[in-house]
Amino acid sequence: MGFMNQFAALADNTRKEIIELLCKQGEMTATDISNNFKISKPAVSQHLKVLKEFRLVKVKKEAQRRLYSVHSEGLGEVKEWAESMTDFWNSKLNALDNFLTQKGVDNE
Repeated sequence: MGFMNQFAALADNTRKEIIELLCKQGEMTATDISNNFKISKPAVSQHLKVLKEFRLVKVKKEAQRRLYSVHSEGLGEVKEWAESMTDFWNSKLNALDNFLTQKGVDNE
């Protein structure tokens, strides 16, 4: 599963909000998560399934409870890609800035 699939999973606002909620609150049950949304519990469960499939959340079983939390490795892959794109474009923009400076163009 590539990080592009993770981006696709995060394109949905509800899934993005679930990730944000888990980042702020830490481990939560599906019921606790669904109490924060105005959609049905089965709908939240489907969103959690997608997030788990693309390694954005992980599940820990404790007795009868399933605790969901952010999967830091999965989010780390997204972060690494975003940082590599930032580095790529920063280097291109710096090269353009240097070129314009050498040509005497005011780039302010």
